[in-house]
Amino acid sequence: MTKTPIPRKRRKHTAFQVSYALCLPAFLLFAGFVVIPAVSSIYYSLTSWDGISKSMEFVGLRNYRDLVADARFLNALKNTLTITIALTILQNVLALLLALLVERVKVGKTLFRSAFYLPVLLSGIITGYVWVALLNYTFGVVNMFFKAVGLDSFAIDWLGNPDFAIWTVVAVLVWKGAGYYMIIYMAGLSGIPNELMEASSIDGASAPRQFASITFPLLAGTFTINLTLSLINGLRVFDQIVAMTSGGPGFATETFTYQIYSVAFAEGRQGYGTALAIVLFLVTLVFAGLQNAALRKREVQA
Repeated sequence: MTKTPIPRKRRKHTAFQVSYALCLPAFLLFAGFVVIPAVSSIYYSLTSWDGISKSMEFVGLRNYRDLVADARFLNALKNTLTITIALTILQNVLALLLALLVERVKVGKTLFRSAFYLPVLLSGIITGYVWVALLNYTFGVVNMFFKAVGLDSFAIDWLGNPDFAIWTVVAVLVWKGAGYYMIIYMAGLSGIPNELMEASSIDGASAPRQFASITFPLLAGTFTINLTLSLINGLRVFDQIVAMTSGGPGFATETFTYQIYSVAFAEGRQGYGTALAIVLFLVTLVFAGLQNAALRKREVQA
């Protein structure tokens, strides 16, 4: 007894339905935890909601008008842009340098690669508290070392001085994140044909000349990825600020994300905090878009 074959059209229709059914759970989770909160946050930013009560007064664009005239917001914007620009430059310079050095290592390459990548795996909160202890003005290892070698002038209040606090945080962020971008640069370097480097060496090109004429242009796509990631990560720095300075001293290290947290949850102004979050999203979108457009143009030229 033979089975009646299923018509071809029916098989295609069934496979189409099955694929949609398999995607449905992921779609519902994404919609429930990303799409719906994102859309509803636009409405919340137009209210004076405190985040707890059921009452929600619609205030229109008042939150946005208030933040434009808010000196605290402008200070947080300045601090965020300072950290973002510094991170984007310093992390990528250090990461590229580490990648070039590790690629030249003949023995123990995996050991060095793992050692430089290790800070990336550690919690930002934990590393922040560790660095707070290391940089303590009175008993921190860093200041004790400077005093031991006779450099007392370098033993400063790294996190308590408004002139140094933000740059101390930047240094810790560079230390923690450079290994991540190093791995991406190493992947880009591995894609450069050895024949090009060998041919340039035969022609008498020096190492700096090889980097400027071969390595740097062929890493254009890798630069686009790393610069975009470091830009976005710089704009949303939060955990190290919480652990190391709590936005202080004063408001010297308060960033966009920390102000959003402080205003929305500590001060109970959820509507105003959501308006800040919307502005942060727009700033990230604009900066990332402009940077990507410039870097893509460089990729075409390269």
